[in-house]
Amino acid sequence: MEAAGGPAACYRELSQFPAITRAALGAAAGGQTFLLYTECSRPDLPRRRLLRFSRQYSVRRTGRGLAASSTALSAGIHNQLLSQDSPTGQHRAVLSRCPRQGHELLEVWDSGGRSHSVDLTALGKHGEVYTEGPFACLAWSHSETRLLYVAEKSRPKRHPPCPWDVPGAAWPAEDEDEEGEQFLYHEDWGEALSTRSVPILCILDLDSSSLSVLEGVPEHLSPGQTRQTVTVLDVVQEPTEGEHSTVGRAGRCQGTGTLPSQMPTTPSSLAQHSAPLVAFAGLYTEVLPPRCWAADSRRAVLGTPQRSRTDLLLVDTEAATVTNLTAGGPHAVFDARWRPSMAALCRLGFAVLLVNYRGSLGFGQASISSLLSRVGEQDVADTQLAVEQALRSEPLDPHRLALLAGSHGAFIALHLLTREPERYRACALRSPISNLPALLGTSDIPDWRYTSLGLPYSFERVPRAEEVATMLLHSPIAQAAQVREDQDGCGMPGTGCQVPTRAVLQVRTPVLLCVGARDRRVSPTQALELYRVLRARGVPARLLWYPEGGHALTGVETEADVFKNCARWLLQHLGQPRQDGTGQHSP
Repeated sequence: MEAAGGPAACYRELSQFPAITRAALGAAAGGQTFLLYTECSRPDLPRRRLLRFSRQYSVRRTGRGLAASSTALSAGIHNQLLSQDSPTGQHRAVLSRCPRQGHELLEVWDSGGRSHSVDLTALGKHGEVYTEGPFACLAWSHSETRLLYVAEKSRPKRHPPCPWDVPGAAWPAEDEDEEGEQFLYHEDWGEALSTRSVPILCILDLDSSSLSVLEGVPEHLSPGQTRQTVTVLDVVQEPTEGEHSTVGRAGRCQGTGTLPSQMPTTPSSLAQHSAPLVAFAGLYTEVLPPRCWAADSRRAVLGTPQRSRTDLLLVDTEAATVTNLTAGGPHAVFDARWRPSMAALCRLGFAVLLVNYRGSLGFGQASISSLLSRVGEQDVADTQLAVEQALRSEPLDPHRLALLAGSHGAFIALHLLTREPERYRACALRSPISNLPALLGTSDIPDWRYTSLGLPYSFERVPRAEEVATMLLHSPIAQAAQVREDQDGCGMPGTGCQVPTRAVLQVRTPVLLCVGARDRRVSPTQALELYRVLRARGVPARLLWYPEGGHALTGVETEADVFKNCARWLLQHLGQPRQDGTGQHSP
Protein backbone atom coordinates (compact mmCIF):
# COMPACT_ATOMS: atom_id res chain seq x y z
CA MET A 1 0.00 0.00 0.00
CA GLU A 2 1.55 3.31 -1.06
CA ALA A 3 1.81 6.25 1.31
CA ALA A 4 -0.78 8.98 1.07
CA GLY A 5 1.78 11.37 -0.37
CA GLY A 6 3.30 8.89 -2.85
CA PRO A 7 3.31 9.10 -6.67
CA ALA A 8 0.10 7.12 -7.14
CA ALA A 9 -1.81 9.17 -4.57
CA CYS A 10 -0.61 12.49 -6.02
CA TYR A 11 -1.48 11.44 -9.55
CA ARG A 12 -4.90 10.19 -8.46
CA GLU A 13 -5.68 13.47 -6.71
CA LEU A 14 -4.55 15.76 -9.52
CA SER A 15 -6.26 13.66 -12.19
CA GLN A 16 -9.60 14.81 -10.80
CA PHE A 17 -9.23 18.16 -12.57
CA PRO A 18 -10.95 17.96 -15.99
CA ALA A 19 -9.49 19.26 -19.24
CA ILE A 20 -11.64 21.02 -21.85
CA THR A 21 -11.49 19.11 -25.14
CA ARG A 22 -14.08 21.02 -27.18
CA ALA A 23 -16.07 24.24 -26.98
CA ALA A 24 -18.75 25.95 -29.07
CA LEU A 25 -20.11 29.47 -28.67
CA GLY A 26 -23.47 30.61 -29.94
CA ALA A 27 -25.33 33.92 -29.66
CA ALA A 28 -28.79 34.16 -28.13
CA ALA A 29 -31.45 36.67 -29.12
CA GLY A 30 -30.38 40.27 -28.68
CA GLY A 31 -26.68 39.59 -28.99
CA GLN A 32 -25.95 40.39 -25.32
CA THR A 33 -25.99 36.77 -24.12
CA PHE A 34 -23.98 33.86 -25.48
CA LEU A 35 -24.44 30.16 -24.92
CA LEU A 36 -21.18 28.30 -24.28
CA TYR A 37 -21.09 24.52 -24.71
CA THR A 38 -17.99 22.66 -23.53
CA GLU A 39 -16.88 19.03 -23.50
CA CYS A 40 -14.43 17.89 -20.84
CA SER A 41 -12.59 14.74 -19.92
CA ARG A 42 -10.55 13.33 -17.07
CA PRO A 43 -9.18 9.89 -16.20
CA ASP A 44 -11.48 7.56 -14.29
CA LEU A 45 -8.69 5.56 -12.66
CA PRO A 46 -10.82 3.03 -10.71
CA ARG A 47 -12.67 2.02 -13.90
CA ARG A 48 -9.59 2.43 -16.13
CA ARG A 49 -11.37 4.57 -18.68
CA LEU A 50 -11.72 8.20 -19.76
CA LEU A 51 -14.64 10.02 -18.21
CA ARG A 52 -16.21 12.46 -20.66
CA PHE A 53 -18.95 14.96 -19.91
CA SER A 54 -20.43 18.24 -21.14
CA ARG A 55 -21.03 21.56 -19.41
CA GLN A 56 -23.17 24.48 -20.58
CA TYR A 57 -22.85 28.12 -19.57
CA SER A 58 -24.60 31.40 -20.21
CA VAL A 59 -22.19 34.25 -20.87
CA ARG A 60 -23.56 37.80 -20.83
CA ARG A 61 -22.11 41.26 -21.25
CA THR A 62 -22.09 43.52 -18.21
CA GLY A 63 -20.74 46.95 -17.45
CA ARG A 64 -17.62 45.34 -15.99
CA GLY A 65 -17.02 42.81 -18.76
CA LEU A 66 -18.39 39.29 -19.05
CA ALA A 67 -20.27 37.21 -16.49
CA ALA A 68 -20.72 33.44 -16.82
CA SER A 69 -23.15 31.13 -15.08
CA SER A 70 -23.85 27.43 -15.45
CA THR A 71 -27.16 26.67 -17.15
CA ALA A 72 -27.30 22.92 -16.51
CA LEU A 73 -25.66 20.14 -14.56
CA SER A 74 -22.80 18.25 -16.16
CA ALA A 75 -24.01 15.47 -18.47
CA GLY A 76 -22.05 12.32 -19.24
CA ILE A 77 -20.94 11.57 -22.81
CA HIS A 78 -20.97 7.88 -23.66
CA ASN A 79 -19.70 6.09 -26.78
CA GLN A 80 -19.52 9.37 -28.72
CA LEU A 81 -16.94 9.57 -31.50
CA LEU A 82 -17.76 12.90 -33.18
CA SER A 83 -20.30 15.69 -32.78
CA GLN A 84 -21.09 18.90 -34.63
CA ASP A 85 -23.76 21.57 -34.27
CA SER A 86 -25.63 22.80 -37.34
CA PRO A 87 -25.06 26.37 -38.63
CA THR A 88 -28.21 27.65 -36.90
CA GLY A 89 -27.50 25.74 -33.71
CA GLN A 90 -30.90 24.03 -33.91
CA HIS A 91 -29.49 20.55 -34.51
CA ARG A 92 -26.56 18.50 -33.32
CA ALA A 93 -25.12 15.56 -35.26
CA VAL A 94 -23.55 12.83 -33.12
CA LEU A 95 -21.53 9.86 -34.33
CA SER A 96 -21.44 7.09 -31.74
CA ARG A 97 -20.54 3.43 -31.48
CA CYS A 98 -23.08 0.88 -30.30
CA PRO A 99 -21.41 -0.90 -27.36
CA ARG A 100 -23.06 -4.24 -28.10
CA GLN A 101 -22.71 -4.66 -31.86
CA GLY A 102 -19.85 -2.25 -32.45
CA HIS A 103 -21.84 -0.54 -35.20
CA GLU A 104 -21.36 3.16 -35.93
CA LEU A 105 -24.55 5.20 -35.58
CA LEU A 106 -25.07 8.73 -36.90
CA GLU A 107 -27.83 10.54 -35.04
CA VAL A 108 -29.33 14.02 -35.13
CA TRP A 109 -30.74 15.67 -32.02
CA ASP A 110 -32.84 18.82 -31.62
CA SER A 111 -35.01 20.43 -28.96
CA GLY A 112 -37.56 17.64 -29.34
CA GLY A 113 -35.06 14.82 -28.85
CA ARG A 114 -33.56 12.49 -31.45
CA SER A 115 -34.92 13.20 -34.92
CA HIS A 116 -32.73 10.86 -37.03
CA SER A 117 -30.75 7.69 -36.44
CA VAL A 118 -28.85 5.85 -39.18
CA ASP A 119 -26.81 2.67 -38.73
CA LEU A 120 -23.85 3.42 -41.04
CA THR A 121 -22.25 0.01 -40.52
CA ALA A 122 -25.41 -1.82 -41.54
CA LEU A 123 -25.59 0.14 -44.82
CA GLY A 124 -22.24 -1.36 -45.83
CA LYS A 125 -21.20 1.57 -48.05
CA HIS A 126 -17.83 2.12 -46.37
CA GLY A 127 -15.55 1.05 -43.54
CA GLU A 128 -15.05 2.86 -40.24
CA VAL A 129 -15.56 6.63 -40.07
CA TYR A 130 -12.42 8.72 -39.52
CA THR A 131 -12.74 10.24 -36.05
CA GLU A 132 -9.14 11.30 -35.32
CA GLY A 133 -6.22 12.94 -37.03
CA PRO A 134 -6.12 15.35 -39.98
CA PHE A 135 -8.86 13.60 -41.98
CA ALA A 136 -11.68 13.59 -39.43
CA CYS A 137 -14.67 15.84 -40.05
CA LEU A 138 -18.43 16.03 -39.61
CA ALA A 139 -19.87 18.93 -41.61
CA TRP A 140 -23.39 20.21 -42.15
CA SER A 141 -24.78 21.57 -45.39
CA HIS A 142 -26.16 25.11 -45.26
CA SER A 143 -29.66 23.71 -45.68
CA GLU A 144 -29.03 21.45 -42.67
CA THR A 145 -30.38 18.47 -44.62
CA ARG A 146 -27.08 16.70 -45.38
CA LEU A 147 -24.04 15.60 -43.40
CA LEU A 148 -20.58 15.12 -44.83
CA TYR A 149 -17.86 12.94 -43.30
CA VAL A 150 -14.77 10.90 -44.21
CA ALA A 151 -14.62 7.12 -43.91
CA GLU A 152 -12.38 4.24 -44.91
CA LYS A 153 -13.05 2.71 -48.31
CA SER A 154 -14.69 -0.69 -48.16
CA ARG A 155 -12.62 -3.71 -49.03
CA PRO A 156 -13.83 -7.16 -50.06
CA LYS A 157 -14.30 -9.36 -47.04
CA ARG A 158 -11.73 -12.07 -46.59
CA HIS A 159 -12.84 -15.63 -47.24
CA PRO A 160 -12.95 -17.87 -44.19
CA PRO A 161 -10.04 -20.30 -44.03
CA CYS A 162 -10.56 -23.49 -45.99
CA PRO A 163 -11.45 -26.45 -43.74
CA TRP A 164 -8.67 -28.53 -45.29
CA ASP A 165 -8.50 -30.86 -42.30
CA VAL A 166 -12.21 -31.77 -42.44
CA PRO A 167 -12.90 -34.86 -44.63
CA GLY A 168 -15.30 -34.09 -47.44
CA ALA A 169 -15.32 -30.35 -46.83
CA ALA A 170 -15.85 -28.25 -49.96
CA TRP A 171 -13.53 -25.41 -50.92
CA PRO A 172 -15.27 -22.03 -50.92
CA ALA A 173 -15.99 -20.54 -54.32
CA GLU A 174 -13.45 -17.88 -55.29
CA ASP A 175 -13.88 -14.86 -57.47
CA GLU A 176 -11.11 -14.92 -60.06
CA ASP A 177 -10.82 -11.13 -59.87
CA GLU A 178 -10.05 -11.34 -56.17
CA GLU A 179 -7.74 -14.33 -56.38
CA GLY A 180 -4.41 -13.53 -54.75
CA GLU A 181 -5.70 -10.28 -53.19
CA GLN A 182 -6.61 -11.61 -49.76
CA PHE A 183 -3.23 -10.89 -48.15
CA LEU A 184 -2.23 -7.92 -50.30
CA TYR A 185 -0.39 -5.24 -48.31
CA HIS A 186 -2.16 -1.86 -48.07
CA GLU A 187 -0.22 1.29 -47.21
CA ASP A 188 -1.60 3.07 -44.15
CA TRP A 189 -1.08 6.45 -42.49
CA GLY A 190 1.22 5.24 -39.72
CA GLU A 191 1.26 6.04 -36.02
CA ALA A 192 -2.24 6.44 -34.52
CA LEU A 193 -3.76 5.85 -38.00
CA SER A 194 -2.57 2.32 -38.67
CA THR A 195 -6.07 1.17 -39.67
CA ARG A 196 -6.57 4.09 -42.06
CA SER A 197 -5.49 3.66 -45.67
CA VAL A 198 -7.93 5.00 -48.30
CA PRO A 199 -10.26 7.80 -47.10
CA ILE A 200 -13.43 8.55 -49.07
CA LEU A 201 -16.05 11.30 -48.84
CA CYS A 202 -19.55 10.28 -47.76
CA ILE A 203 -22.79 12.29 -47.75
CA LEU A 204 -25.84 11.36 -45.69
CA ASP A 205 -29.16 12.84 -46.85
CA LEU A 206 -31.29 13.23 -43.74
CA ASP A 207 -34.57 13.66 -45.62
CA SER A 208 -34.28 10.32 -47.41
CA SER A 209 -31.83 8.61 -45.03
CA SER A 210 -29.79 7.72 -48.11
CA LEU A 211 -26.01 7.46 -48.06
CA SER A 212 -23.80 8.14 -51.05
CA VAL A 213 -20.06 8.05 -51.66
CA LEU A 214 -18.69 11.04 -53.55
CA GLU A 215 -17.23 9.94 -56.86
CA GLY A 216 -14.61 11.66 -58.97
CA VAL A 217 -11.88 12.19 -56.36
CA PRO A 218 -8.59 11.13 -57.99
CA GLU A 219 -7.15 7.94 -56.50
CA HIS A 220 -3.83 9.60 -55.68
CA LEU A 221 -5.54 12.18 -53.43
CA SER A 222 -6.83 11.53 -49.92
CA PRO A 223 -9.59 13.95 -48.83
CA GLY A 224 -9.99 15.25 -45.33
CA GLN A 225 -11.05 18.30 -43.26
CA THR A 226 -13.88 18.81 -45.74
CA ARG A 227 -16.62 21.43 -45.64
CA GLN A 228 -19.85 21.93 -47.57
CA THR A 229 -20.50 25.25 -49.30
CA VAL A 230 -23.79 26.37 -50.77
CA THR A 231 -23.32 24.65 -54.12
CA VAL A 232 -20.08 22.72 -54.04
CA LEU A 233 -18.02 20.51 -51.81
CA ASP A 234 -14.65 21.95 -50.89
CA VAL A 235 -11.93 19.38 -50.31
CA VAL A 236 -9.65 21.27 -47.98
CA GLN A 237 -7.00 18.63 -47.33
CA GLU A 238 -5.21 16.79 -50.11
CA PRO A 239 -2.66 14.76 -48.16
CA THR A 240 -1.49 12.43 -50.89
CA GLU A 241 0.37 13.14 -54.07
CA GLY A 242 1.60 9.74 -55.14
CA GLU A 243 2.68 8.35 -51.78
CA HIS A 244 1.48 9.18 -48.27
CA SER A 245 2.92 12.67 -48.11
CA THR A 246 1.02 15.70 -46.87
CA VAL A 247 0.13 18.53 -49.22
CA GLY A 248 -2.22 21.24 -47.94
CA ARG A 249 -4.33 23.59 -50.06
CA ALA A 250 -5.89 26.86 -48.95
CA GLY A 251 -8.98 27.88 -50.94
CA ARG A 252 -11.84 30.32 -50.48
CA CYS A 253 -14.54 28.56 -48.55
CA GLN A 254 -17.15 31.25 -47.83
CA GLY A 255 -16.27 31.39 -44.16
CA THR A 256 -16.55 27.66 -43.49
CA GLY A 257 -13.06 26.82 -42.31
CA THR A 258 -10.05 27.47 -44.60
CA LEU A 259 -7.79 30.47 -44.93
CA PRO A 260 -8.28 32.10 -48.36
CA SER A 261 -5.56 31.86 -50.95
CA GLN A 262 -4.97 35.63 -51.12
CA MET A 263 -3.85 35.68 -47.49
CA PRO A 264 -0.09 36.32 -47.12
CA THR A 265 1.50 32.94 -46.53
CA THR A 266 4.78 33.86 -44.84
CA PRO A 267 4.94 34.85 -41.18
CA SER A 268 7.04 37.91 -41.97
CA SER A 269 4.53 39.33 -44.45
CA LEU A 270 1.79 39.11 -41.87
CA ALA A 271 3.95 40.42 -39.04
CA GLN A 272 5.03 43.56 -40.86
CA HIS A 273 1.38 44.56 -41.40
CA SER A 274 0.36 43.77 -37.83
CA ALA A 275 0.72 46.54 -35.29
CA PRO A 276 -1.15 44.79 -32.43
CA LEU A 277 1.17 41.74 -32.53
CA VAL A 278 4.84 42.54 -32.01
CA ALA A 279 6.29 39.40 -33.59
CA PHE A 280 4.00 36.99 -35.38
CA ALA A 281 5.60 33.53 -35.27
CA GLY A 282 3.30 31.72 -37.71
CA LEU A 283 0.31 29.39 -37.43
CA TYR A 284 0.88 25.93 -35.96
CA THR A 285 -2.28 23.89 -36.35
CA GLU A 286 -3.16 21.08 -38.71
CA VAL A 287 -6.92 21.66 -38.43
CA LEU A 288 -8.76 24.98 -38.31
CA PRO A 289 -11.74 25.18 -35.94
CA PRO A 290 -14.95 24.29 -37.83
CA ARG A 291 -16.65 27.63 -37.09
CA CYS A 292 -13.70 29.99 -36.72
CA TRP A 293 -14.93 32.63 -39.20
CA ALA A 294 -16.73 35.85 -38.36
CA ALA A 295 -19.94 36.77 -40.15
CA ASP A 296 -18.02 39.01 -42.57
CA SER A 297 -16.08 35.98 -43.93
CA ARG A 298 -12.81 37.92 -43.69
CA ARG A 299 -11.76 37.41 -40.06
CA ALA A 300 -10.91 34.11 -38.38
CA VAL A 301 -10.23 33.35 -34.72
CA LEU A 302 -7.99 30.44 -33.75
CA GLY A 303 -5.54 29.33 -31.10
CA THR A 304 -1.90 28.60 -31.91
CA PRO A 305 1.48 28.57 -30.14
CA GLN A 306 3.26 31.93 -30.17
CA ARG A 307 6.71 31.65 -28.62
CA SER A 308 6.37 30.41 -25.03
CA ARG A 309 2.58 30.48 -24.83
CA THR A 310 -0.52 29.44 -26.69
CA ASP A 311 -2.49 32.51 -27.81
CA LEU A 312 -5.88 33.25 -29.32
CA LEU A 313 -5.37 35.19 -32.56
CA LEU A 314 -7.69 37.22 -34.77
CA VAL A 315 -6.55 36.94 -38.40
CA ASP A 316 -7.90 39.57 -40.80
CA THR A 317 -7.37 38.09 -44.25
CA GLU A 318 -8.11 41.31 -46.16
CA ALA A 319 -6.16 43.78 -44.04
CA ALA A 320 -3.35 41.20 -43.60
CA THR A 321 -3.19 41.77 -39.84
CA VAL A 322 -2.95 39.47 -36.86
CA THR A 323 -4.24 40.62 -33.46
CA ASN A 324 -3.56 38.82 -30.20
CA LEU A 325 -6.78 38.40 -28.19
CA THR A 326 -5.17 36.58 -25.27
CA ALA A 327 -4.97 38.09 -21.81
CA GLY A 328 -2.84 36.59 -19.06
CA GLY A 329 -0.50 33.62 -19.37
CA PRO A 330 2.03 32.49 -20.22
CA HIS A 331 1.31 28.93 -21.27
CA ALA A 332 4.37 26.89 -22.24
CA VAL A 333 4.55 25.73 -25.84
CA PHE A 334 6.03 22.51 -24.47
CA ASP A 335 2.47 21.57 -23.57
CA ALA A 336 -0.32 24.08 -23.04
CA ARG A 337 -2.69 21.44 -21.67
CA TRP A 338 -3.23 20.64 -18.03
CA ARG A 339 -1.00 17.67 -17.25
CA PRO A 340 -1.57 15.87 -13.96
CA SER A 341 1.85 14.21 -14.24
CA MET A 342 3.77 17.51 -14.17
CA ALA A 343 1.64 18.84 -11.31
CA ALA A 344 2.12 15.59 -9.39
CA LEU A 345 5.91 15.85 -9.70
CA CYS A 346 5.73 19.34 -8.22
CA ARG A 347 3.49 18.03 -5.44
CA LEU A 348 6.12 15.35 -4.73
CA GLY A 349 8.70 18.09 -4.22
CA PHE A 350 10.44 18.22 -7.57
CA ALA A 351 11.10 21.38 -9.54
CA VAL A 352 10.22 20.73 -13.21
CA LEU A 353 12.00 22.46 -16.09
CA LEU A 354 10.25 22.19 -19.49
CA VAL A 355 12.61 23.15 -22.31
CA ASN A 356 11.60 24.58 -25.70
CA TYR A 357 14.90 24.27 -27.57
CA ARG A 358 15.45 26.04 -30.88
CA GLY A 359 13.37 24.14 -33.41
CA SER A 360 10.29 23.90 -31.19
CA LEU A 361 6.98 25.11 -32.64
CA GLY A 362 5.82 28.63 -31.94
CA PHE A 363 9.06 30.52 -32.60
CA GLY A 364 8.87 31.01 -36.37
CA GLN A 365 10.10 29.14 -39.43
CA ALA A 366 13.70 30.30 -38.98
CA SER A 367 13.81 28.61 -35.58
CA ILE A 368 12.42 25.37 -37.00
CA SER A 369 14.82 25.38 -39.94
CA SER A 370 17.80 26.06 -37.67
CA LEU A 371 17.53 22.56 -36.20
CA LEU A 372 17.82 20.77 -39.53
CA SER A 373 21.30 19.24 -39.93
CA ARG A 374 22.03 20.08 -36.27
CA VAL A 375 19.94 17.43 -34.53
CA GLY A 376 21.84 15.97 -31.62
CA GLU A 377 23.90 19.14 -31.33
CA GLN A 378 21.85 22.34 -31.19
CA ASP A 379 18.89 20.81 -29.32
CA VAL A 380 21.20 19.12 -26.83
CA ALA A 381 23.21 22.31 -26.24
CA ASP A 382 20.04 24.38 -25.78
CA THR A 383 18.67 21.93 -23.23
CA GLN A 384 21.92 21.88 -21.28
CA LEU A 385 22.05 25.69 -21.37
CA ALA A 386 18.53 25.83 -19.93
CA VAL A 387 19.59 23.51 -17.10
CA GLU A 388 22.64 25.66 -16.32
CA GLN A 389 20.54 28.83 -16.34
CA ALA A 390 17.97 27.27 -14.01
CA LEU A 391 20.70 26.23 -11.59
CA ARG A 392 22.06 29.78 -11.54
CA SER A 393 18.74 31.54 -11.13
CA GLU A 394 16.79 29.18 -8.85
CA PRO A 395 17.54 27.57 -5.44
CA LEU A 396 18.06 24.06 -6.87
CA ASP A 397 20.33 21.23 -5.77
CA PRO A 398 22.88 20.72 -8.60
CA HIS A 399 23.79 17.27 -7.26
CA ARG A 400 20.28 15.83 -7.57
CA LEU A 401 19.33 16.27 -11.20
CA ALA A 402 17.25 13.84 -13.28
CA LEU A 403 16.00 13.62 -16.86
CA LEU A 404 12.41 12.79 -17.86
CA ALA A 405 11.69 12.80 -21.59
CA GLY A 406 9.97 11.08 -24.50
CA SER A 407 10.59 10.46 -28.22
CA HIS A 408 12.97 13.14 -29.55
CA GLY A 409 13.24 14.52 -26.03
CA ALA A 410 14.53 11.09 -24.99
CA PHE A 411 17.03 11.31 -27.86
CA ILE A 412 18.29 14.59 -26.34
CA ALA A 413 18.35 13.11 -22.84
CA LEU A 414 20.51 10.17 -23.96
CA HIS A 415 22.96 12.58 -25.55
CA LEU A 416 23.13 14.52 -22.28
CA LEU A 417 23.94 11.30 -20.42
CA THR A 418 26.85 10.56 -22.75
CA ARG A 419 28.22 14.12 -22.54
CA GLU A 420 27.99 14.52 -18.79
CA PRO A 421 27.76 11.05 -17.23
CA GLU A 422 28.31 12.44 -13.72
CA ARG A 423 25.73 15.24 -13.92
CA TYR A 424 22.43 13.33 -13.85
CA ARG A 425 21.51 10.87 -11.13
CA ALA A 426 18.50 9.24 -12.82
CA CYS A 427 16.80 9.11 -16.21
CA ALA A 428 13.29 7.97 -17.22
CA LEU A 429 12.48 7.78 -20.95
CA ARG A 430 9.36 7.08 -23.01
CA SER A 431 9.58 5.75 -26.58
CA PRO A 432 13.24 6.76 -26.92
CA ILE A 433 15.15 7.27 -30.17
CA SER A 434 18.60 5.76 -29.74
CA ASN A 435 19.62 4.36 -33.13
CA LEU A 436 18.86 6.60 -36.14
CA PRO A 437 19.82 4.27 -39.02
CA ALA A 438 17.71 1.47 -37.51
CA LEU A 439 14.62 3.66 -38.04
CA LEU A 440 14.98 3.74 -41.82
CA GLY A 441 13.07 0.52 -42.37
CA THR A 442 10.83 0.63 -39.30
CA SER A 443 9.53 4.19 -38.78
CA ASP A 444 6.41 5.61 -40.44
CA ILE A 445 8.33 8.86 -41.09
CA PRO A 446 11.63 7.70 -42.64
CA ASP A 447 12.06 11.09 -44.33
CA TRP A 448 12.75 12.74 -40.96
CA ARG A 449 15.83 10.57 -40.47
CA TYR A 450 17.33 12.21 -43.55
CA THR A 451 16.07 15.80 -43.34
CA SER A 452 16.90 16.17 -39.64
CA LEU A 453 20.56 15.63 -40.51
CA GLY A 454 20.46 17.84 -43.61
CA LEU A 455 20.47 14.86 -46.01
CA PRO A 456 18.31 14.75 -49.18
CA TYR A 457 15.33 12.42 -49.24
CA SER A 458 12.97 10.93 -51.81
CA PHE A 459 10.66 7.91 -51.73
CA GLU A 460 12.82 5.92 -54.12
CA ARG A 461 16.00 6.70 -52.21
CA VAL A 462 18.23 3.84 -51.08
CA PRO A 463 20.47 4.50 -48.04
CA ARG A 464 24.14 5.03 -48.82
CA ALA A 465 26.96 3.82 -46.62
CA GLU A 466 28.18 7.31 -45.77
CA GLU A 467 24.64 8.45 -44.86
CA VAL A 468 24.09 5.47 -42.59
CA ALA A 469 27.47 6.20 -40.98
CA THR A 470 26.42 9.84 -40.37
CA MET A 471 23.17 8.71 -38.76
CA LEU A 472 24.97 6.23 -36.54
CA LEU A 473 27.51 8.79 -35.38
CA HIS A 474 24.62 11.07 -34.37
CA SER A 475 22.93 8.23 -32.48
CA PRO A 476 23.13 8.06 -28.69
CA ILE A 477 23.64 4.30 -28.69
CA ALA A 478 26.86 4.72 -30.69
CA GLN A 479 28.18 6.98 -27.94
CA ALA A 480 26.68 5.21 -24.95
CA ALA A 481 29.84 3.14 -24.41
CA GLN A 482 32.36 5.27 -26.30
CA VAL A 483 34.40 8.41 -25.77
CA ARG A 484 36.83 10.00 -28.19
CA GLU A 485 40.34 9.26 -26.86
CA ASP A 486 42.37 9.75 -30.05
CA GLN A 487 41.65 12.94 -32.02
CA ASP A 488 42.97 11.34 -35.19
CA GLY A 489 41.13 8.12 -34.47
CA CYS A 490 40.34 5.64 -37.15
CA GLY A 491 38.90 7.15 -40.29
CA MET A 492 35.83 5.55 -41.82
CA PRO A 493 36.47 5.42 -45.58
CA GLY A 494 34.38 7.82 -47.62
CA THR A 495 32.61 9.47 -44.65
CA GLY A 496 35.08 12.10 -43.47
CA CYS A 497 34.11 11.02 -39.93
CA GLN A 498 36.35 9.72 -37.19
CA VAL A 499 35.52 6.89 -34.83
CA PRO A 500 37.27 6.41 -31.48
CA THR A 501 40.10 3.93 -31.31
CA ARG A 502 39.27 2.91 -27.74
CA ALA A 503 35.93 2.66 -25.95
CA VAL A 504 35.24 3.27 -22.26
CA LEU A 505 32.00 3.26 -20.33
CA GLN A 506 30.23 6.55 -21.09
CA VAL A 507 26.74 6.16 -19.59
CA ARG A 508 26.51 5.34 -15.89
CA THR A 509 23.15 6.91 -14.99
CA PRO A 510 20.32 4.49 -14.06
CA VAL A 511 17.84 4.44 -16.97
CA LEU A 512 14.14 3.50 -17.02
CA LEU A 513 12.66 2.76 -20.47
CA CYS A 514 8.91 2.78 -21.21
CA VAL A 515 7.78 1.62 -24.67
CA GLY A 516 4.63 0.58 -26.51
CA ALA A 517 4.70 -2.64 -28.49
CA ARG A 518 2.53 -1.04 -31.21
CA ASP A 519 4.71 2.03 -31.71
CA ARG A 520 4.88 2.81 -35.46
CA ARG A 521 6.93 6.01 -35.10
CA VAL A 522 9.90 4.59 -33.15
CA SER A 523 10.20 0.82 -33.04
CA PRO A 524 10.21 -0.51 -29.46
CA THR A 525 13.21 -2.60 -30.44
CA GLN A 526 15.21 0.63 -30.12
CA ALA A 527 14.64 0.59 -26.38
CA LEU A 528 15.21 -3.16 -26.23
CA GLU A 529 18.60 -2.79 -27.94
CA LEU A 530 19.58 0.06 -25.61
CA TYR A 531 18.39 -1.90 -22.57
CA ARG A 532 20.60 -4.85 -23.46
CA VAL A 533 23.62 -2.62 -24.08
CA LEU A 534 23.22 -0.87 -20.72
CA ARG A 535 22.68 -4.09 -18.80
CA ALA A 536 25.67 -5.74 -20.46
CA ARG A 537 27.83 -2.86 -19.25
CA GLY A 538 26.53 -2.95 -15.71
CA VAL A 539 24.35 0.17 -15.89
CA PRO A 540 21.13 -0.08 -13.82
CA ALA A 541 18.32 -0.31 -16.36
CA ARG A 542 14.64 -1.30 -16.33
CA LEU A 543 12.34 -1.83 -19.31
CA LEU A 544 8.54 -1.52 -19.22
CA TRP A 545 6.79 -3.05 -22.26
CA TYR A 546 3.14 -2.04 -22.85
CA PRO A 547 1.54 -4.57 -25.28
CA GLU A 548 -1.24 -2.23 -26.48
CA GLY A 549 0.75 1.01 -26.30
CA GLY A 550 1.60 3.25 -29.25
CA HIS A 551 4.24 5.95 -29.55
CA ALA A 552 2.49 8.39 -27.21
CA LEU A 553 1.71 5.71 -24.59
CA THR A 554 -1.81 7.05 -24.19
CA GLY A 555 -4.73 5.49 -22.35
CA VAL A 556 -5.88 5.97 -18.77
CA GLU A 557 -4.23 2.85 -17.33
CA THR A 558 -1.04 3.20 -19.39
CA GLU A 559 -0.51 6.89 -18.60
CA ALA A 560 -1.03 6.32 -14.88
CA ASP A 561 1.34 3.34 -14.82
CA VAL A 562 4.04 5.18 -16.77
CA PHE A 563 3.90 8.13 -14.39
CA LYS A 564 3.98 6.00 -11.24
CA ASN A 565 6.98 4.01 -12.46
CA CYS A 566 8.87 7.11 -13.62
CA ALA A 567 8.23 8.95 -10.34
CA ARG A 568 9.28 5.94 -8.27
CA TRP A 569 12.44 5.56 -10.38
CA LEU A 570 13.40 9.17 -9.71
CA LEU A 571 12.66 8.85 -5.99
CA GLN A 572 14.64 5.60 -5.81
CA HIS A 573 17.80 7.08 -7.29
CA LEU A 574 17.55 10.70 -6.12
CA GLY A 575 15.97 10.18 -2.76
CA GLN A 576 12.99 12.06 -1.38
CA PRO A 577 12.99 15.69 -2.61
CA ARG A 578 13.70 18.09 0.19
CA GLN A 579 13.38 21.79 0.93
CA ASP A 580 15.90 22.93 3.51
CA GLY A 581 16.53 26.28 5.13
CA THR A 582 18.14 27.63 1.95
CA GLY A 583 15.02 26.88 -0.06
CA GLN A 584 16.80 24.35 -2.26
CA HIS A 585 14.65 21.90 -4.20
CA SER A 586 15.48 18.94 -6.39
CA PRO A 587 14.99 19.83 -10.06
